[in-house]
Amino acid sequence: MKTHFSLAALLLAATPAFAANCESLVKLPLPAATITQAQTIAADQWPASTTGPKGAHIPFCRVAATLTPTSDSDIKIEVWMPVSGWNGNFQAVGNGGWSGSLNYTAMATAIAGGYATSSTDTGHTGGSASFALGHPEKLIDFAYRSEHEMTVQAKTILTAFYGKAVHLSYWNGCSAGGKQGLMEAQRYPEDFNGIVAGSPAANWTGRAAQAIWVAQAVHLDDASYIPPEKYPAIHRAVLDACDRLDGVEDGVLEDPSRCHFDPKVIECKAADSTDCLTAAQVEAARKIYAPSTNPRTGQKLYPGLAPGSEAGWRTWGGPQPLSIAGDYFRFVLFQNPNWDFRTLNFDQDIARAEQLEGSRLNATNPNLRPFFTHGGKLIQYHGWSDPQISPGNSVEYFASVRKQLGDVQEWYRLFMVPGMAHCGGGDGTSTFDMMAALQRWVEEQHPPDRIEASRVRNGKSDRTRPLCPYPQTAVYKGSGSTDDGANFTCR
Repeated sequence: MKTHFSLAALLLAATPAFAANCESLVKLPLPAATITQAQTIAADQWPASTTGPKGAHIPFCRVAATLTPTSDSDIKIEVWMPVSGWNGNFQAVGNGGWSGSLNYTAMATAIAGGYATSSTDTGHTGGSASFALGHPEKLIDFAYRSEHEMTVQAKTILTAFYGKAVHLSYWNGCSAGGKQGLMEAQRYPEDFNGIVAGSPAANWTGRAAQAIWVAQAVHLDDASYIPPEKYPAIHRAVLDACDRLDGVEDGVLEDPSRCHFDPKVIECKAADSTDCLTAAQVEAARKIYAPSTNPRTGQKLYPGLAPGSEAGWRTWGGPQPLSIAGDYFRFVLFQNPNWDFRTLNFDQDIARAEQLEGSRLNATNPNLRPFFTHGGKLIQYHGWSDPQISPGNSVEYFASVRKQLGDVQEWYRLFMVPGMAHCGGGDGTSTFDMMAALQRWVEEQHPPDRIEASRVRNGKSDRTRPLCPYPQTAVYKGSGSTDDGANFTCR
């Protein structure tokens, strides 16, 4: 099987015999769409807004189009196609937040890897959700339609340019882009052969509610606010309590779900200082770690942040609530730009949001059987120290799929990344190549039993460690440097 795909890759990497030159694509007829630009970009002519990895600029055909699947749709997309060295495959890339712009950085990385690629602005401009006021079709464009329409039209453009259909199609996204990937698998199972869904905001309403839960806790009164100067002390206390649980004292929690930390251990014994928490701040910190709950029924709504995430608490616990969350309630649920986060009711309001978004914004449907039946492969990853999207949500979604479909490791693997913040960064080994692992799985039938990762500081790797398919974790073999991934096994 490996020989077959290696030979195919060599043949496809040759300079293609184009069916059309780039500039002529501006006349390509597309249903409910208009191509607005088709231009060959030379290696030394990349616009400043589309700079890619250093030394990776290659000539490509750049096509821009506007898609109008409804009368209120205005979806912008771009499709980039290598003039030479095309690997025969297509990689669509995701966005972040409320989107509103194309992801040129991810497109540049994809095209440098030999892929034809595309991105969409999700149907509006700007990073706010204000576009949704009075525009229900635009909200659906953002929620899932723009990605699917982009994928269909991009494949048509690729076929017209290269004179052949794409060999395999991939999705690669993190955060909102991870949610987009899961949404594609759930709604349009035949769009992609492989999907990388990083740190997915799958439960869009749950994340929004949890961010307000934390905001209400730290702004209950002036005494409840935890200033950022205290975050390091809380993090040190977490490590003192739990760093040794995985057998290696390295400043990172391998599995924070095993850490049962109570911030009361650093409650101030005397005067307030940056090294301790007041009684009111202890209660606020407990709320940050805790899941939000329905005050009437006690039902758990959404998981809290994991121990180890303290360095990023400003994301949810800063002077203002997370804007992505506030925008959902202001512009989508209540359609009131002056909505006050302090008024959110975790009973009726959350029930209303879940009922509304279960078929729109949330990508939580566990029935991935059509995607798997199509032969699709899914790699999901999430940083355990993510301060913006609770890592427990990825664990819960993975569990929901297994509950419905049974053992899914043949098609779906989740990798939790110790110490990683949101889509990268943090104290863990947050540099890895999920796309390469997915490509080997799809094209060579080689499932990822471990993915090598490194921690890069000041441009140099100072630690390597394997990422293991959940629920496995990396376990130290007992000898050799704990900064060398070769000395760890997954079990």
